[in-house]
Amino acid sequence: MSSVRTVRPTDLVALVTYDGHVYPNVALTRDRTGKQAAPHPLETALEQWFSFATGRHTWISIRGATLRGLASARRRGSKTAWEVDCLIDAAEDDPTVLSGLLDQVAADAGKAGAEKVFLRVESDSAVVRTASSCGFLPYLRERLLAVGDAGERGASTTNAAPDETLTLRRWSKADAYPAFRLYNRWTPEPVRRVEAATFREWQAARERVSPRRGMHQRVIERDGEIAGWLRTAADGELGRFDMMAKESALFDPLIDEALRRLREQSAIFSLVPEFAEGLRARLDERGFVEQGEFTVLARSTTRTVEAPELAPARVQSFPA
Repeated sequence: MSSVRTVRPTDLVALVTYDGHVYPNVALTRDRTGKQAAPHPLETALEQWFSFATGRHTWISIRGATLRGLASARRRGSKTAWEVDCLIDAAEDDPTVLSGLLDQVAADAGKAGAEKVFLRVESDSAVVRTASSCGFLPYLRERLLAVGDAGERGASTTNAAPDETLTLRRWSKADAYPAFRLYNRWTPEPVRRVEAATFREWQAARERVSPRRGMHQRVIERDGEIAGWLRTAADGELGRFDMMAKESALFDPLIDEALRRLREQSAIFSLVPEFAEGLRARLDERGFVEQGEFTVLARSTTRTVEAPELAPARVQSFPA
């Protein structure tokens, strides 16, 4: 029987050398796109696992003295939304290891004030089924698209004449709620219902796009509302961006701006939701190549409590 507990620094050596293997992290966060397929030499693993060992929200599964798995979670936009940023299964023959870890993440997240926990894994991973069995709801599929060197990007530029009436300006705090309104138009209701049904939930669920500084946001304003939104970030040799648009005519100006801002990066990545078929097709036409398909799951840490049913009271008359 495996048990789950928070990790200790003394677990480090056992974690990275268990059974002579360095097990991969199957959880993908937006700020790790482009790095998930990188090799895991021992020295890289030591640095990575040390940060988890000294972190605050980290759990391990053990059986006796044997390490069976690890999970780590962090907050997203606020403390009310967490995401699993590390999930390692060293006991592939026992699905209760991952389910026990995920249950503990959700329980401890709830105690810390989180209302929702997110998890992103490859769509063909057995983790989707395991996570679903312990309360995580798969609500969104995404395609990871990438474009490489400058030659490929040069061949992918649009031939359409630029629209001189469009202006991309810098994002300001006042744009937050108008951007949420754009999110409501961009995102189908079944996805919004799970991910962010309210403005507060949307702010809490927003992901970081880079582990470092250097993130930029731009918006296109039209008829007094935000019609397009772009976020870019450089992370060493890698660039990342994501976007929303009110109409497909805005795809090219936003893509052009992303490529311009990330022109120094050797590879550029974007996680595109499956429902954004037009955007995915446009990126494909402009030289982006699919690198993988991922499923995003979420689990609520709160319980629904039925409100008491009220009934009319009988009025009794008493003699004077």
